[in-house]
Amino acid sequence: MTCTNQQIRLLMRFISKFSLKPAAAKAGMSLKTASKYIKLDKLPSEIECLRNHRTRPDPFLEHSQEIELLFTSAPELQSKTILTYLIEKYPTNYHWGQLRSLQRRLQQWRAEVGSNKEVIFRQIIKPGKQSQCDWTCMNSLKIEIAGEVFAHLLFHFMLPYSRWESIMICHSESFETLTQGYEKAVWKLGGVLSEHRTDNLSAATKKLGSSREFTERWQEFLDFYKVTPSRNNPGNSHENGSVEKSHDLLKIALDQHLLLRGSRSFISLEEYKLFLENIIHKRNQGREKSLAEEIPRLKPLPNRQYNAPIILPVRVSPSSTVQILGVTYSVPSRLISYTLKAYVYGNEIELYYGQKRLQKLPRLSSGALVNYAHIIDSLIRKPNAFAHYQYREFLFPHILFREAYDSLVKSYPDCGHKHYLKLLQLAKIHGEQDVLMALQLLKEEQKVPLPQAIKSLLDCAFRPAVIVQVFQPCLADYDALHSFQKKEVAA
Repeated sequence: MTCTNQQIRLLMRFISKFSLKPAAAKAGMSLKTASKYIKLDKLPSEIECLRNHRTRPDPFLEHSQEIELLFTSAPELQSKTILTYLIEKYPTNYHWGQLRSLQRRLQQWRAEVGSNKEVIFRQIIKPGKQSQCDWTCMNSLKIEIAGEVFAHLLFHFMLPYSRWESIMICHSESFETLTQGYEKAVWKLGGVLSEHRTDNLSAATKKLGSSREFTERWQEFLDFYKVTPSRNNPGNSHENGSVEKSHDLLKIALDQHLLLRGSRSFISLEEYKLFLENIIHKRNQGREKSLAEEIPRLKPLPNRQYNAPIILPVRVSPSSTVQILGVTYSVPSRLISYTLKAYVYGNEIELYYGQKRLQKLPRLSSGALVNYAHIIDSLIRKPNAFAHYQYREFLFPHILFREAYDSLVKSYPDCGHKHYLKLLQLAKIHGEQDVLMALQLLKEEQKVPLPQAIKSLLDCAFRPAVIVQVFQPCLADYDALHSFQKKEVAA
């Protein structure tokens, strides 16, 4: 019998109150299955094994080297073109029914050694530009009302620049909760921003051909407030990323306050609402300075309100990053648009494509982890994006790199940042430690760390070889010590 993680969580909760038979029945599984997971003390996702064998013979094995040579020599070749070539050359070996298998092989090859793709560099958010909203599921916090599990969503409204936020408890992603939550937020804020962004929610958009457009009701609602609706393009979730990130930060904050409270159970719904509003009020107090920059840009409200309302699939964004449990991690840019599988452990995360492990990362509880080596080649081609890059601090991996950047910008105001990016590229190619040693030498000589100077030092192989001498031990010393110990025991 196959069980879900949620069933096992229920089983572990019930087993502390009931015997095995009723606990298994309440969790919806057999006694044998319940006994198995109690002994293992693991979730189903934690014991899932990766398959390391093929389920069917590889039809391209005989000419795999020739196919890979075609991939390598001309990466732009499409699978149909290559299969046409193989059918013409080896008509008895190949047929058009093998096209999907060849497409998978080509996709796997591009994931492992393919050329890098275009990177999107997120820019600094300006005040007063737009507001954003979305729903987030709160079931993971295991809230109880009057002793019963309270399954619910939170409607989450926020301003990307100041991070000011408003929430509302709801039970569905409907048009009514969308409008009610928006009105609650803007009337509390005291005004509206000229643009409001959502993702492609069914409550606000409808399918039109291969794209989506806003529904008449949502357009009418925002027209009432004289606000322009906007949405992210399908598949481009980074365009609505501020509120997505805020979901996770909010739930982390709520979880921390619940831990301090010592209980997740509330007497009534009103008590729980008051608990949430107090936390939001405290969070917004720390944003008053940033909010003050947005207040003058708010448009006035109308005279009245409108009458209405741990295995994870992760997709690599055009910024060459993935979002895993609210934390941003960078990956090689050749993986842009790929959907990877993230295995999240206690201290690390492993990223797989198919059965191939591509990357191992330390797990962070918040923030971001961006490796400059993943994006530096694209940044070399877009050097002006460096100044306002969202994760710019990760492009200074050591204090010597920061000092080198300052020196270059001081000596070459117009192109110092370009020299620094080339220096980072050298660190990717030759190794960060070697470049650090070169920077230290140039610093001691009080020279500007130009990339040409770094490259010259790297080519000189300035590191002296360490000579290791291993001396043969004298066994007579050991025998003498052993004899001395025997005499002591005898005495």
